[in-house]
Amino acid sequence: MFICSKLGFQNILVFLPVKNWLIISCLLIFLAAELQNTNNMSWQVEKSKYLKSYASRISKDWVTLENIKTWKQEAQEIDLPDPVKALPSNTIDETQNGSLVDKVSMFIGDITKLKIDAIVNAANYYLKRGGGVDGAIHRVAGQYLQQECDTLNGCPTGEAKITGGYQLPAKFVIHTVGPQGENSQLLKNCYKNSLNLALSNDVKSIAFPCISTGVYGYPNEAAAHVATFTVRKFLEKHGDQFDRVIFCTFLDIDKELYKKVLQTYFPLN
Repeated sequence: MFICSKLGFQNILVFLPVKNWLIISCLLIFLAAELQNTNNMSWQVEKSKYLKSYASRISKDWVTLENIKTWKQEAQEIDLPDPVKALPSNTIDETQNGSLVDKVSMFIGDITKLKIDAIVNAANYYLKRGGGVDGAIHRVAGQYLQQECDTLNGCPTGEAKITGGYQLPAKFVIHTVGPQGENSQLLKNCYKNSLNLALSNDVKSIAFPCISTGVYGYPNEAAAHVATFTVRKFLEKHGDQFDRVIFCTFLDIDKELYKKVLQTYFPLN
């Protein structure tokens, strides 16, 4: 008897007198292992290539950080609705208002077009390509994103993991899994853990979608409070380590909500 998974194709042929089912089984094991090794090497090579070429890759369809207005600039040019009231437990350090209004932005559009350090993916536990933002990010990034995700052993709700951006204009993708239904602590963890992961990878600009709203059922306004307040408190401690944190909105309801909640947690005066 022999350990067929350690043998090459040529060595297996030496055992042709063995019953056909054993030969076929060995071949399948060997080919599966070789395919897995090839996949692992493929995403690693591609990730390195795209990271090295990040600065030089350009497209007229991409939106650079320089072309995204800060919240202060945006607010001076649009008609603002009345702000919402802050939640009772949400208090901010008002001495930092002047500096932090230039650290955040509201971007209305496609998150996969942003040429920044990292975009956040509203992922699922298995880190498999899904629908919505998740599907759009995987579609643009290409097959190697899924190959790298498959090596990460999933992602629990509220946690975050990082991969390369591959064919995306963004250098990295930070994957986080939001709660299904309203759970403010888990949603807070999504933003906080994503920002901590950004810090540890020298990410200076990062964009968030509206995590857990839509099919995950988190009420839009409640989610917007958690998102903006969590980012505000994080920037109060680490604002000097970020160039910009971007709230990316797509639905009309979120566009209007963020005009209100940003005034509450990033006041302009």
